[in-house]
Amino acid sequence: MDDPAVEFRGVSYEISGTQVLSGLDLDIAVGEVLVLLGESGCGKTTTLKLINRLIEPTGGEVLVEGKSTSDWDVISLRRRIGYVLQEGGLFPHFTVADNVGIVPALMGWEKERRRLRAFELLKLVGLPPDDFSDRLPHELSGGQRQRVGVARALAADPGILLLDEPFGALDPLRRGALQKEFAELVRELQKTAIFVTHDLHEAMLLASRIALMEQGHIVFHGTPGELRRSDVPLARKYLDTVGVPA
Repeated sequence: MDDPAVEFRGVSYEISGTQVLSGLDLDIAVGEVLVLLGESGCGKTTTLKLINRLIEPTGGEVLVEGKSTSDWDVISLRRRIGYVLQEGGLFPHFTVADNVGIVPALMGWEKERRRLRAFELLKLVGLPPDDFSDRLPHELSGGQRQRVGVARALAADPGILLLDEPFGALDPLRRGALQKEFAELVRELQKTAIFVTHDLHEAMLLASRIALMEQGHIVFHGTPGELRRSDVPLARKYLDTVGVPA
């Protein structure tokens, strides 16, 4: 793989004597959507947090754009990476436009430039700015808050997006609609995205590649089509549960 956006080289993570990740090796190509799939506690979110130094590896090395995360200034690193949580993780007393513009504000953008960028992104995620820019988060539905969260993650035009089960709290109809919109958006913008989920359907819809995790290890790594044909026991368990034939 030429010039991967993110690399894990023999990465381990241990906390309070518990080994969460062990010897993780993984390359994530520029412009791909990698889905980290697995059950709760398998190490998906830990893997995600290592990329923007919310936590530090206890062994091995994580590289972003060819540079070890330990060599990055942590603020500079995080400003190059968009981060989307469940329900968007919005600031409750900020307007929608101010939530979208928080990272550009921290970067010193002028107010008018922030406003124009917020309006551009709200249109992009299907929230007309004339209707939504001055609202507060509590005035939005769950799906609308999630759209704002995606817009905020894109505000400073980062090359990498991290998404931690961003649609998990939504009802099935809203979730399905946002999954399809997000898949189209990421491919249109050609962003590198690392997406955490335990939902096989979501993984198959969004991923260019899937890393299936179990107890801190990657037990399968390949395309959705390759996952369908896999004889890895955990992969077959997932596929059999949702009725996908071998």
